[in-house]
Amino acid sequence: MATENAVIRAEHLVGDRLLTTVRGHELYSDQPIEDGGEDTAATPTEIFLAGLAGCVAFYAERFLRRNGLTTEGLAVTCDYAWAENPHRIGEISLDVEVPGLTVEKREAFTRVIQHCTLHNTLLRPPEVRLRVVTSETVTAP
Repeated sequence: MATENAVIRAEHLVGDRLLTTVRGHELYSDQPIEDGGEDTAATPTEIFLAGLAGCVAFYAERFLRRNGLTTEGLAVTCDYAWAENPHRIGEISLDVEVPGLTVEKREAFTRVIQHCTLHNTLLRPPEVRLRVVTSETVTAP
């Protein structure tokens, strides 16, 4: 596996709270009170979806600047629905508000934002490997 990307580490703090670090930045997550958490931060699922909305917004902003259009009022709103068996996000809806977009640039803009990195990842899911590491694993010769 390539190691040129930043290592992301999520560690348990207390209750359902987690601290996730990446490149020196810290993200906190928790669960809603009704799910047993203390609601001190967004859930990991919400952070995942926020990443998707942010990725689309980044591609949108870059397109607008490259084309000499205003970024004022640019916003991406994300809504989602659950699915079961297995429990997961079953549907994601993204609304991209672009007050400064011209009719002539709309089709090209749509093509660009549809190719944001996280959208591409969801359309072509990566292989995900989970490995359980215990103290025995770490100290084994």
